[in-house]
Amino acid sequence: MASRMTYFEKCFHTFVIAGAIGFTASIASANTNYTTVRAEIVDHTKTIINQVPYQVEICRDVQVSGDKTGDALTGAIIGGVIGNNVTKNVDNGGTVGALLGGMFGHSNSNASGGTKRVCNIETRYKEESLTLYSHSKITFEWMGKTYTVQFQK
Repeated sequence: MASRMTYFEKCFHTFVIAGAIGFTASIASANTNYTTVRAEIVDHTKTIINQVPYQVEICRDVQVSGDKTGDALTGAIIGGVIGNNVTKNVDNGGTVGALLGGMFGHSNSNASGGTKRVCNIETRYKEESLTLYSHSKITFEWMGKTYTVQFQK
């Protein structure tokens, strides 16, 4: 995924570099004491880490308890209905039927503990190391002094 330059950007980059070197050369040649021109262009890069997401299904065995609450509740409801209908003239007949039905439902429940397979989708990241263009520097000497200019292509 390196940076792509358009034709215009390449031409502009060449023009800037040629202009800087030409300017330095013309100044140096005009001054008879400083006829040596030294110009150096260095491109600098940087390394980035690009994270690419992907998904995986992770499955594991987990401990589960045997929950008998649902069976006890169902037994209590049925016992309460039967207790109200059978003992119409007795006080709290439905309550006694609900208690007995709940105990019966709990004792006859086939819910048991153990292990259960549980699967989940997780997002993970693959890392790619990319080297990209960062900037350039041109260093030149003019009238005995060294100058450095940083630019982007």
